[in-house]
Amino acid sequence: METLEDNRSLTPTEVAEILKITKHTVYEMVKRGDIPAYRIGRKMRIDPKDVELYRRQGKSFEFARPAIDQPEFPPTPSLNQFNIALSQDKLVISGQDIILDILARHLEQHLSPIKIFRYYVGSFEGLSSLYHGKTDMAAVHLLDGDSGKYNLPYVRHLLPGIPVIIIHLAQRMQGFYVPKGNPKDIKDWLDLKRPDIIMLNREAGSGTRVLLDEKLRLLKIDSKAIRGYEREEYSHLVVAGAVARGEVDVALGNEKASLQVRGVDFIPLQKESYDLVITKNRMEEAKLQTIIQILQSPSFRSELLGLGDYDLSNTGQVVADI
Repeated sequence: METLEDNRSLTPTEVAEILKITKHTVYEMVKRGDIPAYRIGRKMRIDPKDVELYRRQGKSFEFARPAIDQPEFPPTPSLNQFNIALSQDKLVISGQDIILDILARHLEQHLSPIKIFRYYVGSFEGLSSLYHGKTDMAAVHLLDGDSGKYNLPYVRHLLPGIPVIIIHLAQRMQGFYVPKGNPKDIKDWLDLKRPDIIMLNREAGSGTRVLLDEKLRLLKIDSKAIRGYEREEYSHLVVAGAVARGEVDVALGNEKASLQVRGVDFIPLQKESYDLVITKNRMEEAKLQTIIQILQSPSFRSELLGLGDYDLSNTGQVVADI
C-alpha cells in the first residue's frame, strides 16, 4: 500500500533548489502553466513527478488561457481543447516572453469586455497559427542568415497573401549558458563542435533554434558533429537549469533566463529583434490602433523598463505594414 511519503509533494522552495532557480521563478512557471501545482489548505504543492518530467524531458506547453482575472491555478488545456474561435470578443496572442503577458494585461484593461488569451508557443508555430486563423498576434524572433534581417523575410514567405503589420517589441541578447566560471572556456559557435563539449538544444521551430541552425549553416558546421544537438527542450529556463546542474556543458538562450538560474554564466553572442506580427484582415481598425497606442505608450514602456535586460529604444515602432 502506498504511504504519504511515497506521494510526498514539494514546496516551491524545494522545486527552486532542484531546478536551481529562484522561488519567484517557480511561482511564475506555475502561473504560466509551465508546471502543474495544487493547494493543500493555503499552501502550494507540486508533484515530484511533474518536476522530474519538466527537468528531463521538457514540455511544449501549448496552453491557451485568459490573461487575467482567473483562479490562481487555472486548468491549462491546449488551444484546440479550449475551442477558441477567433471573434470580435476575443484576441489570442502567441509567444513565450513575459512582455506578452504584460501586453495582454494592458489590452484587457483597454479593450474590455474583450478577453485576451495567451498561446505559449515558439516563433514558427506562432506564424503557423496566424496563417491557419488560430491567433490574432504572434511574437517572433527569426534570423534570416543570408540577409542578417529578423522576422520580415519569414513573414513574407510563411504568410503569403495575408495583410499584417509588424511592430517592434524589444531587442534581446542571445548567447550561451555555461557553468559558473566557464570551466571549458567556451567562447563562440565554433566551440560547439569540440569533442569535449555536450550541448542541450531548443526545439525545432523556436527562434533560438533557428538562430543556432542559421549560424551552423553559415559556418558550414555539420550538426551531426555536435554532441547533444538532437536532444531538445522547450524553454530557456529548462536548458539553463540543465547547464547549472552539470548535465551539459552549454545551451543557447536569452540573457534574462541566465539571471534567473543560479550557477550559470552568460556569453553574449547575438542581439535579436523581438517583433509582434498582427493580422489585419480579422481585426477592426479601432482595435488595431488601440494595440499600437498601447505599445507606444509611456506606461507600457515604463513597465518593460522594470524588467531589465531589454533594449527598448524602438519599442512600438512599425517595422512593416504589408
